[in-house]
Amino acid sequence: MIVFCHLLNDRSGSPRILCSVIKTLAKSHDRSCLFVSSDGEGYLDGTGLPITRYWYWRTPWRLLTLLTFLSSQVSLFFNLLGDRRIDRDAVLYVNTLLPFGAALYGKLTNRRVIYHLHEVSVSPAPLRWFLTAIARVTASDLVYVSDFHRHRLPISGVRSHTVYNALDAKFFDNAGQHVYQHRHDGKFRVLMLASLRDYKGVPEFLWLASSLIQHDDIVFDLVANDDDLDIQRYFYAKQKSDNVIVHRRTDNPAAYYATASLVVNLSRPDQCIETFGLTLLEAMAFGIPVIAPPVGGPQELVDSGVEGYCIDSRDGKALMETVLELSAKPDLCEVLSTNARLRAEQFSPEAFAQNLRNALRF
Repeated sequence: MIVFCHLLNDRSGSPRILCSVIKTLAKSHDRSCLFVSSDGEGYLDGTGLPITRYWYWRTPWRLLTLLTFLSSQVSLFFNLLGDRRIDRDAVLYVNTLLPFGAALYGKLTNRRVIYHLHEVSVSPAPLRWFLTAIARVTASDLVYVSDFHRHRLPISGVRSHTVYNALDAKFFDNAGQHVYQHRHDGKFRVLMLASLRDYKGVPEFLWLASSLIQHDDIVFDLVANDDDLDIQRYFYAKQKSDNVIVHRRTDNPAAYYATASLVVNLSRPDQCIETFGLTLLEAMAFGIPVIAPPVGGPQELVDSGVEGYCIDSRDGKALMETVLELSAKPDLCEVLSTNARLRAEQFSPEAFAQNLRNALRF
């Protein structure tokens, strides 16, 4: 029996990867279950596991959110403690550093605790120290999503493993059937999928679009991991050029990849270093050239000049020149597309499942 624990259920990368873990490790007959907070709807709603929800409330105010987060872990701890379904030999699978209430429960009840880590850092610094200290004293194994991640967030004294993320089997098969097109209805479409946070490179994406506004054959699609109200709040005081189309969060990103000419990840290297770059891998599976950050996990996915380019999002001139070059050179995009698809095949669901089982001895 495995008890999977996560904090915020949404359409971001960490719950998506947990879905892959659940499909790999949970067996229909072993009574595995999932504990997730009450705030949010997302990928974890479709795992098929029995779900227990514990209280959490994410607010626009950072200090209040910190207080509700700490309270949520008290709620998680006592929900686990009072759940008589959990076997004595159950394994606690803690997704990200945040659900530390589950790790404490596992340690205090002498159960195996596995952490699957996705974040590079947590702020403020005292919270990061607190969470990593709990992982150090409770975990038997740590799973990292890239070698960069493993070296950037070391937690001493615990067995650690690098298991690269993979795509959902259905998504992977769908992507494999896609035929890359340089233009769609005469438009070169530049796509970015990201939460509406400045450190995710949204201002850089908007700047890039406005700088190329005179090129009416280039369109920019921004798929936000946010709802309509969050989108309205974010763009209330921001200017958005007419060549930018903003889409709300989706449970079908494949529909956007299918009409993309180029996918970009413009996370700011000085504020947000990606541990892996799942949207880049998804795009590459569709055979779409990519622009990736020149640091962190994406460097283990993308060889600059082979599947796409690694460019610092703060280098606006390089971004503009690259987008213009790719929009004007379909033959170059075809070469990058072929290479991207070949690279993505190395991150198949089968490879992920085998690597995860080998690492954790399941």
